[in-house]
Amino acid sequence: MEDPAASDPAVPDPAASASARARDGAAAAVERAVRAVAARAPGGLSVAVADLSTGVSAGYGATGRTFVTASIAKADILAALLLRTEDAGRGLSAEERERAAAMIRRSDNGAADALYTAVGLADGLDRANRTLGLTATTAGGDRRWGLTATTAADQLALLRAVFDGGSPLGAASRAHLGGLMGQVEAGQDWGVSAAADPGTGPRLKNGWLPRSATGLWVVNSIGLVRHDGRPLLVAVLSDGSPALADGISLVESAAVAAADALTGALAGGVAGGLTGGPEVRA
Repeated sequence: MEDPAASDPAVPDPAASASARARDGAAAAVERAVRAVAARAPGGLSVAVADLSTGVSAGYGATGRTFVTASIAKADILAALLLRTEDAGRGLSAEERERAAAMIRRSDNGAADALYTAVGLADGLDRANRTLGLTATTAGGDRRWGLTATTAADQLALLRAVFDGGSPLGAASRAHLGGLMGQVEAGQDWGVSAAADPGTGPRLKNGWLPRSATGLWVVNSIGLVRHDGRPLLVAVLSDGSPALADGISLVESAAVAAADALTGALAGGVAGGLTGGPEVRA
């Protein structure tokens, strides 16, 4: 006998309805968990998180406001450079590879200055971001890549371009950038790594910047972690912290809260029946 739901568009699809409820439930869990962290924050906080194995994503203030990137822009600059080299049908030069490694591994500003110029400064980064799917990010003018304005949702889009399938970046480019994000030097490997299962090798890029007008800190962290066995993309943006240590503590607390809430919702059956996503090593 024919299933009436298969032929009558007016009959709701039970699987689709369950999937929508699951995603809404996971989103609500993450929003509640991060809101509790934000209530204790001295400034602004925004989070976006996605489980690559199911495609479920959630956030807190992920699209409502922009933050300056500080040095997380360096991951974006390298993605833009890799797009340019792919379009030109070539790989990175030896000098570009050296600068890319310095820029990501130890957050070298001089290397970032050179590669920002190489991608065409603000106009070039904006063009690359349109290709990468960043729709609310504006590159910093006057060569000030660290003042690029972005949202947590856009940083999640950047992470998808690096770590998820269907990216405009080729596999070799994704592996190169993702690999460097797994080699960040000690002392700069805080942030979303706080949410990583022990021994799983998080891949990340952090940014930190005291604002000259206020002395308050912008502290950001983006990356791929494995949490409760699930591959998660996590982006945490913050501003208004009185000290760098306060900002790091805030970012790490938010990353753990978001990861706990999402994986807890998934494990608890909120997202039962959701499948898909590629397996990603972290």
